[in-house]
Amino acid sequence: MSSNDQHKPNIISNQDGSYTRLLNFPSTEPDSMSATNPVLSKDIPVNPKTQTMVRLFLPRKVLDSKTKLPIIFYYHGGAFLFLSATTTVFHEFCSNMALELQAIVVSVDYRLAPEHRLPAAYEDAIDVLHWIKTTEEKWVREFADFCSCFLMGTSSGGNLAYYAGLRASEVSDHLGPVKIKGLILHHPFFGGSERTGSELKMEHDPVLSLRTCDEAWKLVLPIGADRDHEYCNPTVGDTADIWEAMRAMSWRVLVVGCYGDPLIDRQMGLAKMLEEKGVRTVTHFGDGCHGMEITYPSKAPNLFFVLKNFLY
Repeated sequence: MSSNDQHKPNIISNQDGSYTRLLNFPSTEPDSMSATNPVLSKDIPVNPKTQTMVRLFLPRKVLDSKTKLPIIFYYHGGAFLFLSATTTVFHEFCSNMALELQAIVVSVDYRLAPEHRLPAAYEDAIDVLHWIKTTEEKWVREFADFCSCFLMGTSSGGNLAYYAGLRASEVSDHLGPVKIKGLILHHPFFGGSERTGSELKMEHDPVLSLRTCDEAWKLVLPIGADRDHEYCNPTVGDTADIWEAMRAMSWRVLVVGCYGDPLIDRQMGLAKMLEEKGVRTVTHFGDGCHGMEITYPSKAPNLFFVLKNFLY
């Protein structure tokens, strides 16, 4: 969301049914040939029908060691309305994460709303899990440890990681050899009809104002749904069977948030709910603002330290 407009999601509807996004973000091309870059990257098509793809990130030194690396499936932020796996800030974040964690990062370029409202993005995430188990892509076949997979996302991507995880737990028998070990919810984007204390306190937050969130959810959720739809509010609905599946597979969930984020109360509430359901939950809450490790790369090393402890 733009700090220059706290009341609109910076997207307008056209008479022909299309949408125009008013925000432009720099993008970065992948680099699979550089002789000096410590992390290589490439784009791989996934589903021609949905026109989805992934951007793979591979630490260069693994080419010589033949070491098997954990896989992090990463979902970018942008309120489900903006940005992509090619957006420069996410490209750089994923590249640095691959290097620091010595992991293969699979950055998923999922379909955006309002052209493709939820659950389209969740479906794309599951599609990638099925794709990776059969792809002949060399980086995946030679260097990926399929027994050590994590679903991670930032902001709306954190929401995506959560709901993709719920769906994956229901079809885990069909994902082999992919074995998910945990979810990493980085500043996850959730909502609800009833306002939380942090939302009211930071109603006019320059990064994620309450009005902006409300307008975004109108464009993201299924038509006719309110903010207490399960895709927005994870505390509603009956998911007892899913919790049982997560416990049986010993999944771990890491929830990362900042006290300067209007959504912090929702993130803390989610972590509490998971703990009460018996899901192995780890939290890391500290000072800062929504998505700060993406916006301010100098903040990322602290996050990578937390992630390394969680992965290994």
